[in-house]
Amino acid sequence: MGVDERHLLPEYAVRFALWPRASNGGSGDDSQENEMTNQTTQSEKAELFRKLHLKHDPFVMPNAWDIGSARILTGLGFKAIATTSAGMAYALGKPDGAVSREVTLGHCRDIVAATPLPVSADLGNGFGDTPEQVYEIILAAAETGLAGCSIEDFTGNSDSPNFEESLAVERIKAASEACKSLAVDFVLTARHEVWDESPDLDDIINRLQAFEAAGADVLFAPGLEGFDSIRAVVSAVSKPFSVMMMEPGLPYGVNELSEIGVKRISVGSAFAQLAYGSLIGAAQEIANQGSFPFTRKTIDYKELETFFT
Repeated sequence: MGVDERHLLPEYAVRFALWPRASNGGSGDDSQENEMTNQTTQSEKAELFRKLHLKHDPFVMPNAWDIGSARILTGLGFKAIATTSAGMAYALGKPDGAVSREVTLGHCRDIVAATPLPVSADLGNGFGDTPEQVYEIILAAAETGLAGCSIEDFTGNSDSPNFEESLAVERIKAASEACKSLAVDFVLTARHEVWDESPDLDDIINRLQAFEAAGADVLFAPGLEGFDSIRAVVSAVSKPFSVMMMEPGLPYGVNELSEIGVKRISVGSAFAQLAYGSLIGAAQEIANQGSFPFTRKTIDYKELETFFT
């Protein structure tokens, strides 16, 4: 982009307008993709990550909450990993949402360094309300080596949990402009938080369509759990749709979600909750009963060591 074109960008993007632009993906067969899985450069991982969303079948992107869990998930054969803001916070002894921007970016850098796989970060609402702040967090996130991230429309205020639509869309536009300004590809997931037990499906679709038009690469609506509702959303958008499997007892899995066109599946903080829940249950048995039955369920020491050597 030339200097004379900078007036076409939003004000917050002008100072970054001369950054080189990245390719939006690439071509290649499965053998090339498998080869890239073993590479470690950010460009290669970002290219692979984008390609995963274009396949016919969905891929599962589990959420790691620390370096150890990232290495375990890598060793189990997954093709990409996400972070989890809640899991990260719990590992630091904090509630979800209480971790600073700087600590979160450091955490992203640690997870990227722990695995050769593409990593997508849960960056919450971007650590700020304004489009300018969202633009800048994308640039900072890309510097950690991530292949992508999600930006949500949660305000942090339970009385008014979602940003008003026009501001929410401007925030995704800002994130998209930031992604386009980078020297590497970077996959942007626009995340609409669904809070109601009986959500208005038309409102959800309208917002996701607006996010798509604003430049999002992937669409995501945590809290939308009805199978028919997910099917309706997938049919109403043209960008890949991601589903989060956290609620106990959901009557569908990878095969069913594949049949309706879902492209990506994550688990949010569920793995972290499982790990901490197991710890709490075992500790309560000791504290309340003086017994140690949990030892029958622990993974073998040598088996666990194989993930870290």
